[in-house]
Amino acid sequence: MKHRLLRVNELLKRELSGLLVRAMTFENLLVTINQVDVTPDLKSAHVYISVLGSKGRKEVLPKLEASRTALQADLSKHVVLKYTPHLVFHLDDSIERGDRVLEILQEIEPPPSAENK
Repeated sequence: MKHRLLRVNELLKRELSGLLVRAMTFENLLVTINQVDVTPDLKSAHVYISVLGSKGRKEVLPKLEASRTALQADLSKHVVLKYTPHLVFHLDDSIERGDRVLEILQEIEPPPSAENK
């Protein structure tokens, strides 16, 4: 990936994170932006979010989609690009999958035996 796209991805990630903190509230949930991938033509951006918390998890994506146009408008005020990218939100469950892998690895590990001491 080109360096310019990497810089744009990081810039959008930082600005969107700030907008989420200022403009939106989520009850008993921690919503974070893990990654932003902008297409090479800068017309759309795929935003991968993770949600920590058990209740209300399914309402996060519809709430973000409902406020997408407002987020894009605020983003256009903070970030000057040729095009303001169309935001597409995706739920990123990589943290939960990684946690599950660690749990499985802990179950597989044999307990330390008394002979090794």
